[in-house]
Amino acid sequence: MSATTPAIRGVKARAVVAPISRPVKNAFGVIEAAPLVLIDVATDQGITGRAYIFAYARLTLAPLVHLIEEIGRDLTGKPIAPFDLMAQMDAKFRLLGWQGLVGMAVSGLDMAFWDALGQAAGQPLARLLGGSPRPMRAYDSYGAVDPAADANDLRRSLEQGFRGIKIKGGDGDLDNDERVVKAVRGLIGPDIALMLDFNQSLDPSEASRRIARLAPYDLHWIEEPVAAENLQGHASVRETSPVSIQSGENWWFPRGFAEAIASGASDFIMPDLMKVGGVTGWLRVAGQAEAASIPMSSHLFAEASVHMLAVTPTAHWLEVLDLARAILAEPVEIVDGTITARGHGLGISWNEAAVAKYGVA
Repeated sequence: MSATTPAIRGVKARAVVAPISRPVKNAFGVIEAAPLVLIDVATDQGITGRAYIFAYARLTLAPLVHLIEEIGRDLTGKPIAPFDLMAQMDAKFRLLGWQGLVGMAVSGLDMAFWDALGQAAGQPLARLLGGSPRPMRAYDSYGAVDPAADANDLRRSLEQGFRGIKIKGGDGDLDNDERVVKAVRGLIGPDIALMLDFNQSLDPSEASRRIARLAPYDLHWIEEPVAAENLQGHASVRETSPVSIQSGENWWFPRGFAEAIASGASDFIMPDLMKVGGVTGWLRVAGQAEAASIPMSSHLFAEASVHMLAVTPTAHWLEVLDLARAILAEPVEIVDGTITARGHGLGISWNEAAVAKYGVA
């Protein structure tokens, strides 16, 4: 690694709508393709740090691109010291608040900063952070499924060696949830972990009612049964649930996790790199999880999350929902149901031909 820390020369953001292998249906709609923002942080050492974020909806792409580039202009010339840069962005946005597009932009930039440092060091991020790349147990993440129509896909997941399958519920009534869960459990067998994600679609009493009915199907966890910000509701559901409660993808930055852990909101946590404050925020939450002995999984961004789980003391599961495969030069490789961190930095590079094909103004 150079004796000097790389400095930011410029920040570029680009919007793409990437095709995905299968639509992701949840209780609120269907994601047919992935609206992504690609971030490139050029440095004075000729290294470019890269990361991407998931915009959820096409209409947020242009605001995110503009916001990331404007923040980048303010940071031009500064050395890439992520903890220092996070403190500066915190001061800049403290009155506005971290949630929403600002938090997504800040987190995405932080990921790109760490990617640049890893490249400058010639090391995978996992090793730069003091760990070692190692195979991380992964689960294949689905939307709401039709057990008959999606049977071949589910079998393919098992053939790839996945030891966990996640499906979504809450898009119909309890009878439908039970029908789907029963059929999927029958298809994948008793030895595969089955997770059910309600995507915040229920109130606490309905969540408890459904969990009680579905518990006999040996669910590994129930995810986001109620609104993410309803920590008391999470805690009340958890108190009587025979199934472990998972949450965290919509808790913002380390403070959000501190409040959730203090309230006893869930048995497991799963930060999203795009909402937790990137690598810098994840590291702080990993310390909280270790102190509270809470298993910690990932949400989305498998390419980057696999580096982070490798240095997370309570690492649990890596989620695979392969939203960026179409625009990556080297998509993640699944080996016997695991993924291993690779490359320098985050190991992310763009397939520029695909970026041009799927780019949007």
